[in-house]
Amino acid sequence: MPKTSPDNQLRLVVFDFDGTLVDSQHMIADAMAQAFQAMDLTAPTPAAVRQVVGLRLEEAIGCLADAAADTSVVADLAAQYRAAFWGLRHGGQFHEPLFPGIRETLARLGERPEIIMAIATGKNRRGLVHSLASHGLSEHFYSLQTADDGPGKPHPAILEQAMTESGVVPAQTLLLGDTSYDMEMAGNAGVRAVGVSWGYHSQEALLAAGASCVIDRIEALEPLIDGAG
Repeated sequence: MPKTSPDNQLRLVVFDFDGTLVDSQHMIADAMAQAFQAMDLTAPTPAAVRQVVGLRLEEAIGCLADAAADTSVVADLAAQYRAAFWGLRHGGQFHEPLFPGIRETLARLGERPEIIMAIATGKNRRGLVHSLASHGLSEHFYSLQTADDGPGKPHPAILEQAMTESGVVPAQTLLLGDTSYDMEMAGNAGVRAVGVSWGYHSQEALLAAGASCVIDRIEALEPLIDGAG
């Protein structure tokens, strides 16, 4: 268990994954298109898909599918999506690059013993573990919270679980994410939310959803951690 600290000292930085650390939009949009086409449904546009990245898969598909689609159709689309995504990943079409500066920033934070890092994502655990291993980032994160571990964003459960595992309170925690769902989850948990401009929701949407600020480069995170921002 990490050491305890004063209640107002930042200890835990929780990252969203898709759209914050990795640019997975093309993989997600391609797999979603394949899923809809497999069921003879009109595929959503990439722009529409980007707006639901971060939600649990079934909820995201429910937002994209026809309003009349019942739960069995959503479940079938989800199964098709998972098959398509893993087909892309293991068929030599893996395209999920890190955003600029992510690797270096995580490495620097990993050298700071007072900082704990975690992930809270709408991705399932198998996909997250595979992605982290593919990028050589697994060692950086003390807690991994996924769609398999509780209600999806913006419900605060997975963020609260990350804090519990890390032995910290909301005042010691910062959440970094790219969607309004991340910002709302942080607000629901009483945690400071910081948005990123390189992800899938606009700066205006992030601020409206509760972001304390929006950064344009990952290097701007460290001054925020140190209390300079």
